[in-house]
Amino acid sequence: MNYSIFDPTGNITALVESFVEQDNLLPAADEIMRLHPEVEQVGFVRLPEAFDPPCDFILQMAGGEFCGNASMSAAALYLLRFPRKEREVTVRLRVSGAKEIVEVRLLQQQDGCFHASIDMPAAIDIMKREFQYNNITSPLPVVRMAGISHIIVEPESAFAVLKSDKEAAEHAVRRWCCELGADGLGLMFLERVKNSYSLTPLVYIPGSGTLFWENSCASGGSAVGMYFAQKGSAPVKINLVEPGGTQVVESDPVSGKTILSGDVRILWEKYI
Repeated sequence: MNYSIFDPTGNITALVESFVEQDNLLPAADEIMRLHPEVEQVGFVRLPEAFDPPCDFILQMAGGEFCGNASMSAAALYLLRFPRKEREVTVRLRVSGAKEIVEVRLLQQQDGCFHASIDMPAAIDIMKREFQYNNITSPLPVVRMAGISHIIVEPESAFAVLKSDKEAAEHAVRRWCCELGADGLGLMFLERVKNSYSLTPLVYIPGSGTLFWENSCASGGSAVGMYFAQKGSAPVKINLVEPGGTQVVESDPVSGKTILSGDVRILWEKYI
């Protein structure tokens, strides 16, 4: 297989350009992750054909989920394969788990490095739901998105203790994903840092069987922005300090528009 490995704020992503049959997506992803243990997710990209909706590139995640960091990586890969003279370029993607075309704006920096901003798909709904784990029963905000959902765990939540009990958190995210019937579920653990937040993402994708304490999560960070914008009934701009670096999310509850920004760079490629 021809594939490349990208670093979008530490959420290491492999993108396969070779044709792989649908039934072989998961075995192919498993093999890449076996060869490269640092890889947290695998996507498969191709150019659109005549019958596809107009776009520049098509991205299918191994688990069928939507992934913002993989989308930014796919846009960067497209520009590496089809260079443009312009320093700032918009790449239009068709991405698994997203109903609409996803636009990624890339600002080319040094070789193989880009600053990216992505228009994230709007949330289907944002609600509070009561969850139970061990002796704790408490409501948590759920941001349901096409292709993935996220639970926001604020510092004052009774469930914030799960962050320091990894085994319990991993059991809880699996159970709650099943309860919600979600394509994928993230637990977004927040802590206040001066005028910003630190974000620790735990993401479970049942379709690929993967569970990672991710270095960054674009859809999870966007979910945090959407939740705070709805909670305060006003636009927000938040710096999210994640294990792999900082991403910025801007969300407007009136227009429903959410933009997430971060850096992406290519780490390695096997391309013939």
